[in-house]
Amino acid sequence: MRFTVTSRGDETSNTLKKTITNYLTDFGLTENEKEPEIVITVGGDGTLLQAFHHYHERLDDTCFVGIHTGHLGFYADWKASEAEKLVIHIAKTPFQVVEYPLLEVVVRHHNEKKSHRHLAMNECTIKTLEGSLVCNVDIKGEKFETFRGDGLCISTPSGSTAYNKALGGAILHPSLASMQISEMASINNRVYRTVGSPLILPQHHTCLLKPLNEVDMQITIDHTSMVGQHIKSIQCRVAEEKVRFARFRPFPFWKRVKESFVGE
Repeated sequence: MRFTVTSRGDETSNTLKKTITNYLTDFGLTENEKEPEIVITVGGDGTLLQAFHHYHERLDDTCFVGIHTGHLGFYADWKASEAEKLVIHIAKTPFQVVEYPLLEVVVRHHNEKKSHRHLAMNECTIKTLEGSLVCNVDIKGEKFETFRGDGLCISTPSGSTAYNKALGGAILHPSLASMQISEMASINNRVYRTVGSPLILPQHHTCLLKPLNEVDMQITIDHTSMVGQHIKSIQCRVAEEKVRFARFRPFPFWKRVKESFVGE
């Protein structure tokens, strides 16, 4: 089996990366950074997110597994002290593949014919560099509302525990092929109205955001931000692709939620 190991870059993670690489090579696995069948990330959820985006064109052929060298993550669910156990699992044990939904984001500009497509594992956020975001929100091709406020967050189920949760959104189980739209400080008065609640859309629904004011927009896909000018529309829907995780033991989602937010 072909593998590669990525690191957060700190001394502890780099040392563990080298150790894992040596162990797997000794077991007869082939290190292949270009076309890995399994990617082992060492660091945290951010390290796994970076690896996902690096290999986003190989999602059908690549699985991910994460080791955390800091706090327990939602994606990086192995401890550093368990690295040797994980290596043996990878080398000797067939693993279960668990798939999580992704978000497809298509950005179109007024002055370009070509659209720009992105995949998000956690969320896409839309804000403006100054002033309020004003945009029409279309759902399934029909206008739902005109949003005015700081911005919008469109998240995946696995990303619902991240920025979406901080905005008051619901926590969704990753088995639900859906996306969630949460508001950031919407303006609601006698003139302007929004629904004021997070919206959960199923797989076959599309959300289209159409800006109404000429301002520079900041669009964030997971950990990467871009500034867009002359944005015509931002289309979001559940992607056809899925991210695949290698599971060698049960680690229930609600157990992770409890450990992260409630405690023992």
